[in-house]
Amino acid sequence: MAVNVNTNVAAMTAQRYLNNANSAQQTSMERLSSGFKINSAKDDAAGLQISNRLNVQSRGLDVAVRNANDGISIAQTAEGAMNETTNILQRMRDLSLQSANGSNSKSERVAIQEEVTALNDELNRIAETTSFGGNKLLNGTYGTKAMQIGADNGEAVML
Repeated sequence: MAVNVNTNVAAMTAQRYLNNANSAQQTSMERLSSGFKINSAKDDAAGLQISNRLNVQSRGLDVAVRNANDGISIAQTAEGAMNETTNILQRMRDLSLQSANGSNSKSERVAIQEEVTALNDELNRIAETTSFGGNKLLNGTYGTKAMQIGADNGEAVML
């Protein structure tokens, strides 16, 4: 008894094309669902590496912008306190000039001195309580801090 084996070449070719079409469809669906042209190293190894490097750099710049904004906020907080300090010092100067007037009585000079003392206490309070992120800014303990404002090491300013 003889066995005949027939190969349907057309069916095998159609199967191969179907598999290729399914693979291409799967890749397209993956790209559509993720929104990325390159989803894995098999798509484009060099492109994926470049994409990852740019993504890391972009995220570093996002953090650097937040750091720079924090630095600006620190400076604005200190500036506001310094403006108030300037106003107090100006008032103290005005009071000292007023006190130098020979027409003031002793009780008026005592009242002026009490106001100067209260203003001095307010100056000390401002210096001791002005802070940002738990760091006191005006009492002499802040020192100099580095603010990272770039995506790479060494891109910092001293504040």
